[in-house]
Amino acid sequence: MSTRAHDPLAEPLDDPLARERAHLAASRSALRAMREDVEALDIRDVTANWVNAEVLARQIDDRIKALADLSDTPLFFGRLDYLHAPGADRTEGAEESKRREAPSRPGQRWETSGRFYIGRRHVHDAGGDPMVIDWRAPVSQPFYRASKKDPMGIGLRRRFGYTGGDLTAYEDEHLSDPADPSVAPATSKLLQQEIERPRVGPMRDIVATIQPEQDEIVRAGLGGTLCVQGGPGTGKTAVGLHRVAYLLYAHRERLARTGTLVIGPNRSFLHYIEQVLPALGELTVQQATVDDLVAHVEVRGTDDAAAATVKGDARMAEVLRRALYSHVTMPTEPVVVVRGSRRWRVPAYELEELVGQLLERDIRYGAAREALPQRIAHAVLVQMERAGEAPDDRVQDAVARSSAVKAAVKAIWPAVDPAKLVLRLLTEADFLAEHAAGLLDEDEQKTILWAKPVRSVKSAKWSAADAVLIDEAADLIQRTHSLGHVVLDEAQDLSPMQYRAVGRRCTTGSATVLGDLAQGTTPWATRSWAEALAHLGKPEGVVEELTAGFRVPTDVITYASRLLPHIAPGLTPVASVRENPGFFEVRAAGSTHDVVAACEELLRNEGSAGLIAADARVPALAEALAAAGITYLAPGEETTLDTRLTLVPASLAKGLEYDYVVLDEPQAVVDGEPDERTGLRRLYVALTRAVSGLIVTHAAPLPAQLTE
Repeated sequence: MSTRAHDPLAEPLDDPLARERAHLAASRSALRAMREDVEALDIRDVTANWVNAEVLARQIDDRIKALADLSDTPLFFGRLDYLHAPGADRTEGAEESKRREAPSRPGQRWETSGRFYIGRRHVHDAGGDPMVIDWRAPVSQPFYRASKKDPMGIGLRRRFGYTGGDLTAYEDEHLSDPADPSVAPATSKLLQQEIERPRVGPMRDIVATIQPEQDEIVRAGLGGTLCVQGGPGTGKTAVGLHRVAYLLYAHRERLARTGTLVIGPNRSFLHYIEQVLPALGELTVQQATVDDLVAHVEVRGTDDAAAATVKGDARMAEVLRRALYSHVTMPTEPVVVVRGSRRWRVPAYELEELVGQLLERDIRYGAAREALPQRIAHAVLVQMERAGEAPDDRVQDAVARSSAVKAAVKAIWPAVDPAKLVLRLLTEADFLAEHAAGLLDEDEQKTILWAKPVRSVKSAKWSAADAVLIDEAADLIQRTHSLGHVVLDEAQDLSPMQYRAVGRRCTTGSATVLGDLAQGTTPWATRSWAEALAHLGKPEGVVEELTAGFRVPTDVITYASRLLPHIAPGLTPVASVRENPGFFEVRAAGSTHDVVAACEELLRNEGSAGLIAADARVPALAEALAAAGITYLAPGEETTLDTRLTLVPASLAKGLEYDYVVLDEPQAVVDGEPDERTGLRRLYVALTRAVSGLIVTHAAPLPAQLTE
């Protein structure tokens, strides 16, 4: 492996770096021409109506945005020289890539038939020949997976180094040379530099540094559900987002019809990751929290931990089902339909058979209610035919809409509002006791009952857990729309009922579940991924584990891993693969002034900084920072502007990362949670947010688990 860096000034044309720069310039020109071609499209005479024109115009606008050339983002980051030109790929989802991956024309001045430049998006010249290959194309896969043991037909893999948008270095790996294939190649310097590059602003993509074990997850098929267990710094969030980008590339038409959704733990987290997919050219993926998905009512209340735990338990699904179907009443009176001079009578026993058949089919409550009038009307039509009449479908529809049938359906199978159903369970002790019998004990029932009566759904102070119950009830009544693929991040904090809410959004699709059991910080945190996948409705899901740490320095992750035996004894500790051990120090702090001084010290370095503290201590620290004249941001407000310090409540730290972190009072972080185990998990999260350096400040004694 060789690395070469050069002055970005003019160089001889026979210099390899000069040739690569020439290809970069030509590729940028080609991309600009592609964008101009789209901008020049005239659609005035190709659409039948204004609706089609609006849709087409929006698609063109999205295409123009996807072809944007970001000056500080490398257009390509690698090159593959195949020993032999690869054949056309014929696998599912490769239709779009067939044309893109074709070898360039013989004699083309910047490529040979087996040479491919790998980048974030496809770029072709005026003749349609590829100048940059999309990283998701099958021909690009060896860039991430080829090795001396398995070169995958690659003679040379070249990585490029950039300063801003300028190509300033390259690094070669000769994978098919006569060297002993059992000897691992030296660590890529450019790869290490990219991994350790300072983080400022929102999360960025990792497309240039995806590792083989990550690439296997990214390129896994769409058909099955995948669960990724990954400790801090293993890149599970980035892997999940790049997996979305890959699936949209390989199954564009299918997912365009069925939809794709990324679910995060909170708005701050979603804001932090929102630029990753657009940077990869994907502009249409929706992002939401679980609370967004179940927003049937306005959430204005909160639950204590005990109530939220019971409401989030999977047993509540059966309580709701029992309560809903208790509204179905077996008929005791016949239905009499008058048509002209004739009266048609459907006896009670026949109605009871119809109701029983619908209950046995186990279809949605609302669907069964809609089917019942037609079942009754059909029974009337059978009688008409026996009497010698010849009724048709219009007659059956008329009978189904008759006042007698409507009245019978209302009495037998009444309409139920999901919010009113949940409100009744939470406010009427007898109603709850009847339908929770054998599921919830008396103490659990008392825990979730509201202390004060509520007049209406609108006046109720619903909690987040209540909203999930309403969503469950709504799905029992009417099936929830299913998407093609859902990515669920920080999944370890979801309750069983929240998993069910997410699972309803992908019943006919698949899911990618991302999380770390050691970072579960809710009282109902996931105990095992098998249990979580069962609640999600995907028990066949495959669990993969990421153990190589690319973000957290060795000294920091080693210190934080002291907590693992106490919070997740079965998990493998993350092994940092970073060459830079990072900066790590534990120091005594007599007051908030010492904490501020630590922040000032870290801000002298390049990159972002975070001050993480127990939620209760944030106001005092904010006041101390303001008194010192230090500006700071709240989580989710991070930009590339001059303000590089973020003040982070420990409850919002999950999923975020900063170059340098000051962690204030570890024991206060532990004490801020309902129990010690949850507190230690919250501390584990806070300790592992640093990319380059961590200072732990404390006046109180450190938790005993950190001093063992």
